[in-house]
Amino acid sequence: MPIPRSHTLLTPYGPVHLVRCGQGTPVLFLHQTPRSWREFEDVLPLLAPQADCIAMDTVGYGDSPPFADGQPSIERWAETALALADGLGLPGFTVVGHHTGAVIALEMAAQAPERVRALVLSSCPYVDAQRRERHGQHPVVDAVKPHADGGHLLELWRGRQGFYPAGDMRLLQRFVADALLSDGRAAQGHLTVNRYHMEARIGLVRCPTLLIGATDDPHAYPAVPRLAQAIPHAQRMDIAGGMVPLPEQLPREFAAAIGGFLAGLPT
Repeated sequence: MPIPRSHTLLTPYGPVHLVRCGQGTPVLFLHQTPRSWREFEDVLPLLAPQADCIAMDTVGYGDSPPFADGQPSIERWAETALALADGLGLPGFTVVGHHTGAVIALEMAAQAPERVRALVLSSCPYVDAQRRERHGQHPVVDAVKPHADGGHLLELWRGRQGFYPAGDMRLLQRFVADALLSDGRAAQGHLTVNRYHMEARIGLVRCPTLLIGATDDPHAYPAVPRLAQAIPHAQRMDIAGGMVPLPEQLPREFAAAIGGFLAGLPT
């Protein structure tokens, strides 16, 4: 089975870490926050026979350091991902994003329609004025204060536990490890998403698009019909039983959905 190779590439926005494996059409993977490329660790080898799989760490997460001024935005994250593609010599590519990564992927397609040839939006929220107002009135997911006794680790664990498969400690351990690596930025990605004006950008998406819905993800699954209405040419595929950690929870089903979509794209 192909083993992902690790690289760090210097971009105009700072160094960005990525892993790469496979051959064929280039596909860029963007993770949810506060995760890292490891969210796709089990998916990349499955798709490597048909795609050049590139999974990057979003700036401020994994092994990609934060912006020098500490001010992320969806637009800036998208610009960084496009700069990474420049550095890799990719004139055109497919983008796969999950949760936060899906929002970044959508903005990439809006910014560079001539380069993003296809789009996979997995568990993508729909961020409009109503969502921005609603989320401004509630505690932010993953917002915990460090405690000397390590109590914040339990808070992170319990805060996510209800949205993960019961009894699967491995996935929660991966989440907590990445959340700690973010060095206090665990909640920053959610705040960044909720500042985005998706309603002004989604109409710019013109490329072939696949909407993946995880049926047991209460945060994102209700948004799928609105996304499908806003991107009328999009295909839709639901993955039964899928939860917040869909790519890790059901990697074969996730990879199969992407692989089938890629196979149906124009050459």
